[in-house]
Amino acid sequence: MSNPHKAAMSHEEMVAIAKQDLKTGVGKSVKHDSAAKQVTGEAVYIDDRLEFPNQLHVYARLSTQAHANISHIDVSPCYEFDGVAIAITSEDVPGQLDIGAILPGDPLLADGKVEYYGQPVIAVAASDLETARKAAHAAIIEYEPLPAVLDVKEALAKKLFVTDSHRQQRGNSADALAKAKHVLEGDIEIGGQEHFYLETQTSSVVPTEDGGMIVYTSTQNPTEVQKLVAEVLGVPMHKVMIDMRRMGGGFGGKETQAASPACLSAVIAHLTGRPAKMRLLRNEDMTSTGKRHPFYNQYKVGFDDTGRIQGIDITVTGNCGYSPDLSSSIVDRAMFHSDNAYYLGDATVTGHRCKTNTASNTAYRGFGGPQGMMTIEHIMDEIALYLNKDPLEVRKRNYYGQEDRNVTHYYQTVEDNFLPEITEQLEASSDYHHRRKEIAEFNATSPILKKGLAITPVKFGISFTATFLNQAGALVHIYTDGSIHLNHGGTEMGQGLNTKVAQIVAEEFQVDISRIQITATNTDKVPNTSPTAASSGTDLNGKAAQNAAQTIKRRLVEFGSSHYGVSPEDVVFKNGMVMIREKLIPFEDFIQQAYFNQVSLSSTGFYRTPKIYYDHQQAKGRPFYYYAYGASCSEVIVDTLTGEYKILRADILHDVGASLNPAIDIGQIEGGFIQGVGWLTTEELIWNEQGRLMTNGPASYKIPAIADMPIDFRTHLLQNRSNPEDTVFNSKAVGEPPFMLGMSVWSALRDAIASVAEQGQIPKLDTPATPERVLMAIQAVQPSFNQAEDDHKITEQAE
Repeated sequence: MSNPHKAAMSHEEMVAIAKQDLKTGVGKSVKHDSAAKQVTGEAVYIDDRLEFPNQLHVYARLSTQAHANISHIDVSPCYEFDGVAIAITSEDVPGQLDIGAILPGDPLLADGKVEYYGQPVIAVAASDLETARKAAHAAIIEYEPLPAVLDVKEALAKKLFVTDSHRQQRGNSADALAKAKHVLEGDIEIGGQEHFYLETQTSSVVPTEDGGMIVYTSTQNPTEVQKLVAEVLGVPMHKVMIDMRRMGGGFGGKETQAASPACLSAVIAHLTGRPAKMRLLRNEDMTSTGKRHPFYNQYKVGFDDTGRIQGIDITVTGNCGYSPDLSSSIVDRAMFHSDNAYYLGDATVTGHRCKTNTASNTAYRGFGGPQGMMTIEHIMDEIALYLNKDPLEVRKRNYYGQEDRNVTHYYQTVEDNFLPEITEQLEASSDYHHRRKEIAEFNATSPILKKGLAITPVKFGISFTATFLNQAGALVHIYTDGSIHLNHGGTEMGQGLNTKVAQIVAEEFQVDISRIQITATNTDKVPNTSPTAASSGTDLNGKAAQNAAQTIKRRLVEFGSSHYGVSPEDVVFKNGMVMIREKLIPFEDFIQQAYFNQVSLSSTGFYRTPKIYYDHQQAKGRPFYYYAYGASCSEVIVDTLTGEYKILRADILHDVGASLNPAIDIGQIEGGFIQGVGWLTTEELIWNEQGRLMTNGPASYKIPAIADMPIDFRTHLLQNRSNPEDTVFNSKAVGEPPFMLGMSVWSALRDAIASVAEQGQIPKLDTPATPERVLMAIQAVQPSFNQAEDDHKITEQAE
């Protein structure tokens, strides 16, 4: 109802407000809704929730074998510790044991066999985590070791696959390669990447009186967790409610693999009737969960004297780990993005999904796209070095859109290609050509330190490759005081999704964003949610929220038109006011009038992405609604004696359509770039011969720090380029595409290495390009080093 203490505005004040633009709607740099809470420590994550007096803490004992039969388990020693409530094995799970995301293969607890080092075998619940840990390690578990495959090349040779291989083909690549004047072939190994979310995998579960569960969980995929919890308990989904307010990072690592702690906690809560919480310790999180898929990619490419590709054969092989997880879709996306920005001529692209005895690899920002793009960017540099041309010249020569070369190898037409324009602008703003001359002069006179420079483009398809996931729902209520409740199916992991969706609703109702409260993602409010992934969080959930807001707004316009005897066009929402011809009414007063006149002020919203399809059997279709574009220019300096390097400058120009929130978009672009640089340079995963992950914590696994940032960092959004497709306010997705901008740093490193190479030597640089790999690449192509090696061998022979 109306607030009697609120001072009424004069007509003049209302007119003045109505003439102003909305300050917190679409296109404005509104700060992240949780920013202040995160800075002050007030933001509540799962582990911050108040605990119940009888709450249990869950700890999983992990396998110490990469591949073995379990010959004996005895959990009776666990009960010798005070505070232990229960110790369970796979036999204690009341419902379905397998929690595979799409295909089976992921038992909640190992069932007679372990398939990777770090697989959960038993779970113990106690009154505190330390007791649960000690008790779990007291259990007796005996193994009969089996042969383990830890290398993707070995798995490929043995044809060990988690799912079937796939092939995309346009024209006759074999014939085109046979006719090409120049042919290069080779391979590249592309490393994986740990998600290293600040908040590890965490869930807290409370049993309900009707045999159900309330699950507070850090997940990108609430409905998937709801489904799996219901299945392991053997109850319908309506018995399980998922609540997800915010994550401390996700990056894809909580799309499928958040399910395990939620399901283990739920099983223990079900068996004991007590609340249960499971929070993984950092080293055990890194040991037991999957990473970005490492890839081993092979290629053969034919091209003419200008560097234009005439035919190509690419094979991408993903190391999937022990189970399917999301690997089929991830390898598919690697195949889709094996062209990046380039027309490939006659092309064959083959994708294999290899099984190894490692943790099941999973979604990660870019979802396979980066691993596919790296091969063609490697090829562009190879062609340029072979022909002694500027790599940018070769790249531009192969861009889509020249002479009707605009259809991909999977038969989607590349429309509205902004890359030539972006590249031209970036060349000018980064002073690329002048700097390239300066760097050549520097390298000619600097014997130890060498510089490199590169511009690399990004063309990234936006939509889930699993087409059915391209849908979303939302719920909007307007209360009688004019405040607005908003709920949608997306999850907030720090990327600013909630802020953007609130801006969309604020823009539709023309109210300040402070009127809008977004509550935790909740399967009771918005059912059947798609995961927040594939850069589609705002595209899908923003459109669904917009749909709900527009439904309510239509009712309000109809009410205003009827109530005041005017046409619908005369009812206009503007900056917290409703204008009905010459009459101005504060938004909250108009809402109260509508309520008294029995107008529904609540609506669900729904959106499904149009136009997209992919025929897997024919390997043809339009899997992506649109493409996002960008380019980056990076300059590096390398110490050729040690392999150490520094990013001197990075210039980015990126296409986000009509930006919903420029500040958040720039933050996503810069963060994505740095995360991509980390993947390609410092983040190295090492397993020992027993399949144990050795880089299982921040002491041994190096994510980028502040010192790894470019000294000079310039980021700009492409201006005045709305998305031609009907996206929410003509914006474009910005979560994943910037990640691939980091490839320019890798290419710049290779450019610096090439400056020391003897004639005809093309440096090979697998990723991550750690200082050690950079040094080895320098030594492999450096004439003085090769001569010294030869002299050393001669001396040894003489002795």
